[in-house]
Amino acid sequence: MSVEKVALVTGGSKGIGAAIVRRLSADGFAVAINYSRDPAPAKALAAELKDAGGRTFTIKCNVANSDDVRQMFDTIESELGPVNVLINNAGIMKNAPVAQSEEQDFDQQIAVNLKGTFNTLKQAANRMPNGGRIVNLSTSVVGLKLENYGIYAATKSAVETLSAILSKELRGKDITVNSVAPGPTATDLFLTGKSQDVIDRLAKMSPLERLATPDDIASAVAFLVGPDGAWINGQVLRANGGLV
Repeated sequence: MSVEKVALVTGGSKGIGAAIVRRLSADGFAVAINYSRDPAPAKALAAELKDAGGRTFTIKCNVANSDDVRQMFDTIESELGPVNVLINNAGIMKNAPVAQSEEQDFDQQIAVNLKGTFNTLKQAANRMPNGGRIVNLSTSVVGLKLENYGIYAATKSAVETLSAILSKELRGKDITVNSVAPGPTATDLFLTGKSQDVIDRLAKMSPLERLATPDDIASAVAFLVGPDGAWINGQVLRANGGLV
């Protein structure tokens, strides 16, 4: 079994998730890259990190399915070792006013964003060795309360509460549980479909007057799972440049 610490990043093949994977690999973690559908980005990222000397493993899993999640943890333990760090990054966002939201959109966001996080947290709570670290991705929309983000923000608000309570339930195991809540971040998912005027307006909402980069968010996560973040527990780190 490897002496390296093992990190699992859900939704780790693109955007913020991929930046977190790269950062944790650079920090010396063996990283399991979870994806839900298209294997190509995950495989390409794994090959990139292996070329740089990192140890990685890709695994397909629908986090909304509890059996799939249990099997994912089983496979990672077999391939890399017990999961020491869990990053819950997988999520979906479907924006619409509450009055116009479809039941299917509600169910999908609850399934992935909330139930998916619950499923991985349950496995981690029962399997993670002492000294582990858990970071759940939230959103600064929970604080901003922007129109059209009602269901998405509600799922992430629930994730923040779940995180804080789990941090207390893991008393005595030296396992921290925190949330990172990004503001607007320059990923393909965020930028696609937005006019330059909208992008500029969102960038200027922060007093630092720019969008976050995926690396900005990865740095916040790396702090929480590294030795300097060991005393931070049950908290929400709003990585948004002072937006809220």
